[in-house]
Amino acid sequence: MKPRITVITLGVNDLEKALTFYRDGLGFPTDGIIGREFEHGAVAFFDLPSGLKLALWPRSDIAFDAGIPRGAESPTELTIGHNVGSEEEVDAVMEQARKAGAKIAKEAQVTFWGGYAGYFQDLDGHLWEVVWNPQFEIPD
Repeated sequence: MKPRITVITLGVNDLEKALTFYRDGLGFPTDGIIGREFEHGAVAFFDLPSGLKLALWPRSDIAFDAGIPRGAESPTELTIGHNVGSEEEVDAVMEQARKAGAKIAKEAQVTFWGGYAGYFQDLDGHLWEVVWNPQFEIPD
């Protein structure tokens, strides 16, 4: 298997609220919710750099589609890393997330490995790490 990850789908409890958080609060580009005409089909896609997409899909619909029972929610099963180019950018993104309604799990601070990072949770508890790593070059 070649690592061709093209879509990361987050299970959400309220698709409309999640769409508003990501589109209006964080500024992610989207055409909004599509697939409403299909049972279990309503989903929102966001275009990310390099062709990657972020999708929001109701948790119950993911469980139905996969043919498994809906499991317990756990914010520590996955983190999404959002790398930026400076400590100031970390602070700005954390503040934007806070204003959008995110719960700040860990305020931004210097890390043990020499970077600067903080964590927030979106409206459904998904954990995002906003991080400046002096070893990474962030393209525009």
